[in-house]
Amino acid sequence: MAPTTKVVILNWNGAEMLQRFLPSVVTNTPPQIEVIVADNGSTDNSRELLRCDFPDVKVICLDKNYGFAEGYNRALKQIEADYYVLLNSDVETPAGWIEPLIRTLDERDDVVAVAPKLLSVSDRQMFEYAGASGGFIDAVGYPFCRGRILDSVERDAGQYDDAREVMWATGACLACRASNFWKVGGLDGSFFAHQEEIDLCWRLQLAGQKVMVEPRSVVYHLGAGTLPPSTQKLYFNYRNNLAMLYKDLTTSQLLWVLPTRFVMNAGSSIVYLLRGEVKNFATVWHAYKDFWAMRNGNFSSEWPSLKEKRRQIQATRIGRPSGIYRGWIVLDYLFGRRQFDRLKGMR
Repeated sequence: MAPTTKVVILNWNGAEMLQRFLPSVVTNTPPQIEVIVADNGSTDNSRELLRCDFPDVKVICLDKNYGFAEGYNRALKQIEADYYVLLNSDVETPAGWIEPLIRTLDERDDVVAVAPKLLSVSDRQMFEYAGASGGFIDAVGYPFCRGRILDSVERDAGQYDDAREVMWATGACLACRASNFWKVGGLDGSFFAHQEEIDLCWRLQLAGQKVMVEPRSVVYHLGAGTLPPSTQKLYFNYRNNLAMLYKDLTTSQLLWVLPTRFVMNAGSSIVYLLRGEVKNFATVWHAYKDFWAMRNGNFSSEWPSLKEKRRQIQATRIGRPSGIYRGWIVLDYLFGRRQFDRLKGMR
């Protein structure tokens, strides 16, 4: 029997996104693959829109907004499938988008997660920030992509059209094996939003599995559709990146990476202050305070401490992640190396 696949779109107050992008998903997803919308406690007219305009789309209603990570965890626990395809509500899917992803999982037993090439809705010749053609991190934990170095996004000219192993697959469109997803505990719900897919892919690789990008699959992403640039987004990126590094790095790596990041993040906060961006300056240190509380288990009684999570991850690690760049991407960027294929050893 062929593995069953379910496409799951997490929605929060995204009626406009659903109206714009869901028709492409429904039209271009094969009929044997069910499309499901998990509504994360929306207070707009999302549920009414789904009932009236998309009566054939199954809807899972959560009682409140649990964020991207825990929202997906709670929704996926209610779905029986061999493969999950997590899809953002602001993604347009053309014909043939899902077949290469499913084929990769079917043909590669060692691959547990795979993402498509991510292009921009507004300029379809440009990579999209959130995933481009596969995700990586550098030696001190900064994420970047084939096609996007920090805020420098490349034009897609087919230069990254080869399927390959990566460090992380974008959460904007992520196909994964359900069994492996749950084997590593799913997404870390304490992250709420941002970098939870990087953390998931890291843990999957520490469990001995592989993550890939398959550019024969292409989708178009609006980006920042549910959480536009804000101090909240800045907060989650700083806090969650620190939490991820603390959980997933080896002890020898942790001893030098965290102090190095403290110095670099302190420098970033000073730059914010010199620009007069006082809220951003304060946000960096707010993120550090909450990271420390998460580490010690004082942040929320709902989640285990980062110390406990780290203990479990390190005790069971059997694999090494692929796609960690040994250089420092910030330095490369400052020296003008802002294209992926100009990074030493990353071609």
